[in-house]
Amino acid sequence: MLTVELVPKTSWYANVRKEVTKKQWNIIKKQTAEDANHICQECGSSGLKQGRKHAVECHEIWQYDDKTLKQTLVGFIALCPRCHNVKHFGKARMLGLEQQTLQHFCKVNKMTAPFANAYINEAFRKWFERSQFKWEVDMSYLKVYNYE
Repeated sequence: MLTVELVPKTSWYANVRKEVTKKQWNIIKKQTAEDANHICQECGSSGLKQGRKHAVECHEIWQYDDKTLKQTLVGFIALCPRCHNVKHFGKARMLGLEQQTLQHFCKVNKMTAPFANAYINEAFRKWFERSQFKWEVDMSYLKVYNYE
């Protein structure tokens, strides 16, 4: 299922691109896209640039421990721009892409708009709750990359 993944406001800007060099980020992006054969790992779209530079974009996968307030990087996924907008629904909303992003979310998950809206509202409720706290961010996953 394609999910909405809202990073707590207190963790904004704590991301991989800020922790690695541009060259290292390019290695991660390239490897993620190649591992997925340049196909979106959520909706399966292949090679359609959809108005952006790349057919797929690299999305960070985070795991949250609400008891210890630890946010842990656990991997990366290749996403088409539309699925990437779903993951960052709040950003899509701010960019005026809410309706088309909602439509894509419904299409990929085969759900009605009312059900999708209820799901998205719950994601924002959880985001608001998590945004009340400072999170410890663990990016030790990056050790799997050999940046030579």
